[in-house]
Amino acid sequence: MNAPHATDIAGLILAGGRATRMGGRDKAEIELAGQTLLARAIARARPQVGRLLLNANRDPASFRRYGLPVLPDTIGDHWGPLAGILAGLDHLRDTWPQIKWMASFPTDSPFFPEDLVARLAEALPGHELAMATSRGRPEPVFTLWPVAIAAELRGALSNGVRKVEDFARRYPLASVDFPADSFFNVNTPDDLQLAAKRL
Repeated sequence: MNAPHATDIAGLILAGGRATRMGGRDKAEIELAGQTLLARAIARARPQVGRLLLNANRDPASFRRYGLPVLPDTIGDHWGPLAGILAGLDHLRDTWPQIKWMASFPTDSPFFPEDLVARLAEALPGHELAMATSRGRPEPVFTLWPVAIAAELRGALSNGVRKVEDFARRYPLASVDFPADSFFNVNTPDDLQLAAKRL
């Protein structure tokens, strides 16, 4: 198997969570240095993929200005990022069957690498999935997924699997290490202040 080209890969930004550690505020709309976290994620992800999608469970009209297809979870009641990933895979299978791969990104990681997808794709031959790591620690939401895995993911979710890494580890998995702090997450107001200082 050859490494897929960027035009053969779609991207999915995950913004479907409840953001409980941010007091229930929608993290996608939180501003960092005058730009929403979602806008920052889009700016980093868009050049890396052929198409870009958004997983969100709020009113799609509230995201209209971003110009992305908005996909709500299609299974469960806030079952976490795996449910959002399934929504993206299902959409690609049904809408753009020529696209065989999907990269996932969270909306709350404003500094993820600009060569993330390219490096995951380069590592993919000989494996079924490719996942980012930092200092050897998995970053499971930053993974390159085959669209064909959708049915197996739906079955796993129905059987109680919720953690991305638990599902991904079922398959031959390439790990690609990135520098420390590449995947800093904005989970709390304190994190937001740290991110602003980093900028």
